[in-house]
Amino acid sequence: MIIWFTGQPGSGKTTMATKLYKRYSEALQLENIIHLDGDDLRAVMQNKDYSEKGRRQNIQFAMDMARVLNDKGYTVICSFVSPYRDMREQLKKSCEVKEFYLQTTQVRGREDYFVEDYQPPKKNFTYINTNNSEWETFNEILNVCG
Repeated sequence: MIIWFTGQPGSGKTTMATKLYKRYSEALQLENIIHLDGDDLRAVMQNKDYSEKGRRQNIQFAMDMARVLNDKGYTVICSFVSPYRDMREQLKKSCEVKEFYLQTTQVRGREDYFVEDYQPPKKNFTYINTNNSEWETFNEILNVCG
């Protein structure tokens, strides 16, 4: 399974994905689990292009990597802005994906990376308001993921 966290920078994607990864790997002792994060992939790919073309290239690589790992039996937790709905829908057509759309009105220091053309999901996703406490937010996610 692929668990995909999407939303604007600073919305809590990495924080919630990291918590879920720890829950699965430590508390539930799952071994075949991995967390892919946008900042990590950008560093590996050396892709500092935040244009639509650069973002699409980065997300396509992330989706391909998530699919390969998923096919090898991993639970893949992904935290990416992934602003383009068509790409996220493409992933959902190719494998089982639980998509979480995280949104906040709080300023968290990532405003310089705000994506003007971000396209929120329209179907088959769970909306998470991260203005709530970290614990409340994480419990909402656990209610869906287990």
